[in-house]
Amino acid sequence: MSSPGSRRSSGVGVVHRESIENTTTSLSHSEQSQTGENGNTVERARRLTAYERLSHDLSNDQRVIKEITLGKRIGFYRIRGELGSGNFSQVKMGIHALTKEKVAIKILDKTKLDQKTQRLLSREISSMEKLHHPNIIRLYEVVETLAKLHIVMEYAPGGELFAKISNEGKLNETEAKSLYAQVIAAVEHMHGKFIIHRDLKAENVFYATNGLVKIGDFGFSTVCKPGETLNTFCGSPPYAAPELFKDENYIGHWVDVWAMGIMLYFMVTGLMPFRAETVAKLKKCILDGTYTIPSYVSEDCQSLIKSMLKPLPSDRPSLNDMKRSAWLEGIEFPRAHLQYKLMPHFDKSSSAEEIEVKSALKDLGIGEEHLEQTRDKDSRNSITGTYRIILHRIQKKNSEPPLQSPVINDNSRNTKKLSKDQTTNNRGNKVSKFCSIL
Repeated sequence: MSSPGSRRSSGVGVVHRESIENTTTSLSHSEQSQTGENGNTVERARRLTAYERLSHDLSNDQRVIKEITLGKRIGFYRIRGELGSGNFSQVKMGIHALTKEKVAIKILDKTKLDQKTQRLLSREISSMEKLHHPNIIRLYEVVETLAKLHIVMEYAPGGELFAKISNEGKLNETEAKSLYAQVIAAVEHMHGKFIIHRDLKAENVFYATNGLVKIGDFGFSTVCKPGETLNTFCGSPPYAAPELFKDENYIGHWVDVWAMGIMLYFMVTGLMPFRAETVAKLKKCILDGTYTIPSYVSEDCQSLIKSMLKPLPSDRPSLNDMKRSAWLEGIEFPRAHLQYKLMPHFDKSSSAEEIEVKSALKDLGIGEEHLEQTRDKDSRNSITGTYRIILHRIQKKNSEPPLQSPVINDNSRNTKKLSKDQTTNNRGNKVSKFCSIL
């Protein structure tokens, strides 16, 4: 799958051949002439930069080439253990060779993806690139080979919110308030850019540290502007709003609000409000709207949950209403990052953080001539990936708490994803991109 402006490559993946050839040429001229004490000219090999050494190894080191052939390395990343899997994909841990940053790599077999699913994947990438928030998983790079597509993302070492609650039980409300405020802030940022997630659930909220969570998995996300409606059933049935079961158009952001109500119920009880043995019975429960909230849940929290699980979408609260709820009184909501450049192009408008990244890139041996190669190549470029990793590291240092001991993750799943096939705007002419499990 190639988006406009992308490049196909094999073997070294996204490490462009012209980049390696340029580096190899520089290696052949890496010896400098010096005059010794006796007047004779002596040759001293210039020490290679980290970037030069890596680029040379990717083309010449037989051990590295073997790792690429065996799928143990792609581009600048060494691939490690598996983090999870779906019908058409695996998620593995990777380590960026230059920065040593741990990443999550979603690996997809292109031969198993039809054109509609490939378009859905393109939309996932597009959504992630538009979002600049500390509580949203960051996209670093896309690496494509002849057979596979690799989406390189931020790694959240603490695992899923779902796994933590399943293993340890419900959250106390003090902890739940802090985490839920982060979820609200992230979704507010998405909706501000007209992006609807459509698969919000505890399995897609990940712990970066014990006090910091991030929303991920934008595989079902879509853009829905004011006045537009959708009619695609996406996501997990236990989190599905009643309008999704009625075979009619729906407004995207109300569906996300309903799912957030289900998530909050799960966070403070460790249970799901609507439970059934089959999807058909679950559908009936959701359409009937009958559920109970345990008495140990505070009245303010109960009130917020009930407001979000209203059968009529327009009766549900806006995100701003949720932020002003009695239950969240006095809680801080994280702010989005300031707009930053997705590509390593530096000028007078560059922020202090971006200038700091430029200096770090120079220390690795990535100079102006290398940065010039990234123009018009979006996320499918190894230097762009390196830039985004370093920029994010600096942003996290300035705005996020330090990493703590991770939460145990057993990669469990208790929900299944369903799909139909169409999206329309309010004029009914817009064909959708098929929702499918990735």
